[in-house]
Amino acid sequence: MSPAKKRARTYDPAKIRTAVLGQLGHVHDAVRGLAPEQLDLPTRLDGWSVRELVAHIGMALTAIGRSLDLPEPAKQDATVLDWPFATSADAAAIDEFTRRLAERNPDPDAYLTGVAQGLSEQLDAHPGTRLLRTNAGALPLADYLVTRTVELVVHTDDLNAAVPGLDVPYDRQALAAATRLLADALAVKAPGGATEVRVPPYAVVQCVEGPRHTRGTPPNVVETDPLTWIRLATGRLAWKDAVEDAKVSASGERADLAHLLPLMS
Repeated sequence: MSPAKKRARTYDPAKIRTAVLGQLGHVHDAVRGLAPEQLDLPTRLDGWSVRELVAHIGMALTAIGRSLDLPEPAKQDATVLDWPFATSADAAAIDEFTRRLAERNPDPDAYLTGVAQGLSEQLDAHPGTRLLRTNAGALPLADYLVTRTVELVVHTDDLNAAVPGLDVPYDRQALAAATRLLADALAVKAPGGATEVRVPPYAVVQCVEGPRHTRGTPPNVVETDPLTWIRLATGRLAWKDAVEDAKVSASGERADLAHLLPLMS
């Protein structure tokens, strides 16, 4: 089981399933309307075009099927809070797999159609308690699906940043789950109660060693919006830039989170 002392929060499996399929639908609708020259645009992910970004979005979801094809682990030995810290280890393999996928699937619309159909069938066929072998360890399907909200929300933001004028919407439940998981991961990385991190309307966590706040206004407070938080947590935005651009408010001597970010990349 995870060495993290913080207990992972629970998520409603039905809402998470709806959120994942809903956010995939938003991405699919947007990709369907992209011209070839837009698919060839560069993204902020080094060396990836929009076409490769779309392939990776699909790959993040077909990972469920690849895990279901493997023998079921004997027992759960991880939680969703382990996942954010396990993603960087496979970066090289993910890059290679993504490029191969993009080459094999020149029609992104058809590709995402197949991804959505396959995902729906898999979620219908397997209970949320079914254990999967993942890069973070053995997790129930319902919990692993929570991690897919992070993948979808982060890469929807990458897609919006890459294509001028594109405004792919965010499923509210997907954005909420991604925000909460990454906020909880910060509390795991920097346990304590000296600093309160607020990401309204979805998350509030206590973190950082030091005097614990008990009542009244906390002496150390960080506040930001969900997308800014997700960009900070995944390395899309530097802490210094977010503070200078007033995307983050930070007050108190323990409110500087620069040395703790990003949580994943």
